[in-house]
Amino acid sequence: MGPMEDSQEGELLLSRLSELTKAISELSDCRNVCKKMYGNLVRRAKLLSPLFEELRDSDEGLDDDVVKAFESLRLGLDSATQLLNSVNGGSKLYLALQREKIAQKFHLVTEQIEAALSEIHYDKLNLSEEVREQIELVHAQFQRAKERIDTLDLQLDIDLATAQKEKEPDPAVLKRLSEKLHLKTINDIKKESLAFNEMVISSNGDPGDCFEKMASLFKKIKDWVLTENPQVETSEGEKGLIKHRSPVIPDDFRCPISLELMKDPVIVSTGQTYERSCIQKWLDAGHKTCPKTQQTLLHTALTPNYVLKSLIALWCESNGVELPKKQANCRSKKSGGGSVSDCDRAAIDALLEKLANGNIEQQRAAAGELRLLAKRNADNRVCIAEAGAIPLLVELLSSPDPRTQEHAVTALLNLSINESNKGTIVNAGAIPDIVDVLKNGSMEARENAAATLFSLSVIDENKVAIGAAGAIPALITLLCVGTPRGKKDAATAIFNLSIYQGNKARAVKAGIVTPLMRLLKDAGGGMVDEALAILAILASHPEGKTAIGQAEPIPVLVEVIRTGSPRNRENSAAVLWSLCTGDFEQLKLSKELGAEEALKELSENGTDRAKRKAGNILELLNQIEVGATVNT
Repeated sequence: MGPMEDSQEGELLLSRLSELTKAISELSDCRNVCKKMYGNLVRRAKLLSPLFEELRDSDEGLDDDVVKAFESLRLGLDSATQLLNSVNGGSKLYLALQREKIAQKFHLVTEQIEAALSEIHYDKLNLSEEVREQIELVHAQFQRAKERIDTLDLQLDIDLATAQKEKEPDPAVLKRLSEKLHLKTINDIKKESLAFNEMVISSNGDPGDCFEKMASLFKKIKDWVLTENPQVETSEGEKGLIKHRSPVIPDDFRCPISLELMKDPVIVSTGQTYERSCIQKWLDAGHKTCPKTQQTLLHTALTPNYVLKSLIALWCESNGVELPKKQANCRSKKSGGGSVSDCDRAAIDALLEKLANGNIEQQRAAAGELRLLAKRNADNRVCIAEAGAIPLLVELLSSPDPRTQEHAVTALLNLSINESNKGTIVNAGAIPDIVDVLKNGSMEARENAAATLFSLSVIDENKVAIGAAGAIPALITLLCVGTPRGKKDAATAIFNLSIYQGNKARAVKAGIVTPLMRLLKDAGGGMVDEALAILAILASHPEGKTAIGQAEPIPVLVEVIRTGSPRNRENSAAVLWSLCTGDFEQLKLSKELGAEEALKELSENGTDRAKRKAGNILELLNQIEVGATVNT
């Protein structure tokens, strides 16, 4: 091959390498379990582009051994591009179940690129010092990555296994899975459903047991997401994506009476779901039992099953089936032309009658229905409160039946979302009873009691009343022993209550600093943000400042200022500033632990508040130095 062909080959190779790094740098963000591996590889590959750009501009030919090394690098970047594209799409659940294999692939690509970079002799290339330094730095990053196999997320493995094994997994497990798999919104669920269908189709009808696992897991996560966020919205563009097929209707979506796809699913008192018009005909014919279970119906109120309705809508969208049309006459307007709520007043009055005069089972069932209705929408919350439910629910907070108590406190939590209901709940004397549930109820009742106190504490005078009713020690107990969700509910309630100065002293007296420091030091516990937010608010109180100062907080505060999230760095700086103001020992200790360097960096790159606090502490540290100079 002549020199001319040589130089052309070199130019083509450099062009191809430039295109590859450009294509990698333009890839969209990854939103699934591969996010970290994907982000690292994209970041490192992007940093190689100045090498190819500079060599293309220099017009110098490339030696044979350089061409050979660059050819290996091209193959490595080709593999990287294919791998990145393959994991940034498709089923997120499938990627989660296969992530060990995927991690191996990322490791192999990293080794391939690192081996190619090792073959390049930089001294034979016409490079500026800056570019050479950058490429050597990237090479070192690839070397480190090659020697270190990324540890897989153990908690995710446990959660996946638990969700597969258990029929009704703990909502906390499903919440973590929803967040880690980035299946958080209705649109995420829709895309996952489409990706899953595509996988089944491309497997030529032989999905294997992996798909069975996925289908069952996906249904549990989907149910949880739809319960948390039951609105379905689809853009016109997305509708166009949906392929038209004639799929088999899942049994759960068929009415047990007509066996047709349900248009308006409703729940009867036994918990079974039917098409509204079918069950209405059954009831109108004088039947008093549930057609499927033959149990006697405690009442004939029909509660819309929004979760199932959303699932049916989603399934129709994903499978190109036309959504069932609502029957225009299925709800009679009882409110004389006003806006009609899904729950009609007669049904609510029937439930309240059961709350007031029913036996234990009837009270439990009625409180459970009101809990669901109050969760559904704003109209229901107004309607239920206007019907006079709140005093009856407050009475049931002292029910000897734990499940009834749980339904009552959760119904009040859902009703308290409405601003004017907050006042009605407090006026009905609920606060001492909610605190009692917080102390003695089942774990779910305690969590929801904490969330209710948080909701009520939005109004300032309630902060005083809740603190005076003895809520804070009970919230601290929940903060120590609750489920992950319970701890979060307790923390948000304590934070909100502590905005009132008198409650800061109560929290400190009740010994809150020790558990907060424990949560702050446990980075894997997921409560660092909350612990710091509460510490920052307590540090502004003299007793809070003293208690925090005695808990040896400086090392962990300096560490968070060095490595934490923007909000946590800001709160750590706020706590540190309170501690160091007027306390020479804490100031000296901060200096010894290297706070100065971390604070300088924060004063340049932190949030506005963080910059101010960092600047204030740096001034105090300078005064020490000035003092020391004068003394010597």
